[in-house]
Amino acid sequence: MNSPTGSESPAVAALGLAQAVTIRLQGVIVRYQAPQERLGTFKEYAIRRLQRRVVYSDFFALDAIDLEVLRGEIFGIIGRNGAGKSTLLKVVSRVLVPTAGRVYVRGRVSPLLELGAGFHPELTGRENVMLNGTLLGRSSRDLEARMDDIIDFAELDAFIEAPLRTYSSGMVARLGFAVATAWQPEILLVDEVLAVGDEAFKRKCQARMQEFRLAGTTTLMVTHDMGAIETLCTRAAWLQRGRIAALGPAAQVIADYRAA
Repeated sequence: MNSPTGSESPAVAALGLAQAVTIRLQGVIVRYQAPQERLGTFKEYAIRRLQRRVVYSDFFALDAIDLEVLRGEIFGIIGRNGAGKSTLLKVVSRVLVPTAGRVYVRGRVSPLLELGAGFHPELTGRENVMLNGTLLGRSSRDLEARMDDIIDFAELDAFIEAPLRTYSSGMVARLGFAVATAWQPEILLVDEVLAVGDEAFKRKCQARMQEFRLAGTTTLMVTHDMGAIETLCTRAAWLQRGRIAALGPAAQVIADYRAA
């Protein structure tokens, strides 16, 4: 991944925001190959592979994606399951290398892609804060200094010494969000995390994201919650079978998605 270079799109240039592009995808393709016929055992697959009798078909998780996200923008990604939304976030976060195309990211990425990612079920909540924070690049000293704030935001002080396997999915989500946002990130990637938990905590998370936006954080958010997209996002993209079906103001994209 490199810093953005080259000319900006006409739409961005017209806004006078040529230096504000934080994420740019140019012709990004993620292609997988799958056997056209079902092979029951690995032995059968290996034999056919050696005989060059396995016929593959291409599956495009992302197909020629062109996208720009601006600094300080909360950008929504919507679409049905399997449309390529999570794949797009993984490409931006460097978890997945695209088959073709270019991805430019300007800033440090804080990904919150899956519930419990970077957590260990046998460790306590406090120990998982240290583990997950370390994976996000934070030092032990920094984590100790923010520990009380993290626990307080997650509202888990009564359970923080209990093993994570005793937590509900909502509690895990709260802890993960609290760790990922304990420091203001330059780029925040959120994948369906706000879909779990009570309404009060969702509003709390949304308020923190709005604070980050005002301070310049860029957020790329995947969710099926159209209300959250309408409330938080200025723009959105609708993915359909790996392609962008609509891109523009969040309300218009949602209307197009619902109409289809």
